[in-house]
Amino acid sequence: MERSDRKIGFLSAVPITVILMLSFTAPLLVVLLFSVMPPKVFTLAHVPDFSSYGVLFSQGYYRSLLWSLGTALAATVLLFLICWPLAFAMAKVFKGFTLFITVAVVITLFVSENIRLFGWVLTLMKGGLIEGHLRAWVGWSFEGALYNVPVIIFGLVYVYFPFMLFPLVQGISMVPDDARQAAADLGATRRQIFWEVDLPLSAPGIVIGSLLTFVLGAGALAESKLLGGQAVIVIADEIETAFTYGQNWPLGSALSIILIIIIGSLAVFGVSRVDLDKIMGRRR
Repeated sequence: MERSDRKIGFLSAVPITVILMLSFTAPLLVVLLFSVMPPKVFTLAHVPDFSSYGVLFSQGYYRSLLWSLGTALAATVLLFLICWPLAFAMAKVFKGFTLFITVAVVITLFVSENIRLFGWVLTLMKGGLIEGHLRAWVGWSFEGALYNVPVIIFGLVYVYFPFMLFPLVQGISMVPDDARQAAADLGATRRQIFWEVDLPLSAPGIVIGSLLTFVLGAGALAESKLLGGQAVIVIADEIETAFTYGQNWPLGSALSIILIIIIGSLAVFGVSRVDLDKIMGRRR
């Protein structure tokens, strides 16, 4: 019976597996092929040309890569610190109010990311909502808060807030209340309960939320362009420029492959330490 169920499951998975292979693997293979073409041509060479990979260091593209990874890491840490209290409250304190908070957060995703960021541009720019009202009411004036690294990180935190919050809620909800109460009865302080009970047992949610926000933040472009005004150039901007203005598809593909390898390695490393069966509720 078990063997029959496995066979049925395998056959049922074949169609979606084929679709995923065509949708995800095929485009990646095309990008990989472009990355080993000679620069600024659109034909495959008889011998793979890896010169586009060499410019990562020779032309300073590694700086853009480091900026992308650095801002994504900073945003991920800030998101964890911001979302943990709210996620804990949603999972353990006001459970009946959780649906309202969830709907309120999800509604923001119905509006385009670019539109929401343009709203912040109008709010933070010189003469915008904040500076304009302060100047009119109390005579204060400043140059605006745009076009710097902190506002880029703020944009990442704002946009990817739901992607950290909801996995954290799921992870914290997996922590048994009995375990926390037992630790308290044994004399553990709140700090000890947090470090030795809450964090280890909610680790799957923390890992998933951190991976989501870091991966999305590392490939983000709109935040640096709209809020940062290209105060720093991120790797996604370099890739876009190579594919469009530069018409250097091998370079854009090589930079894309490098980013995919780095992000993919981090994702595999993180997911390998997550018990997906436990997250899905198949094992307690």
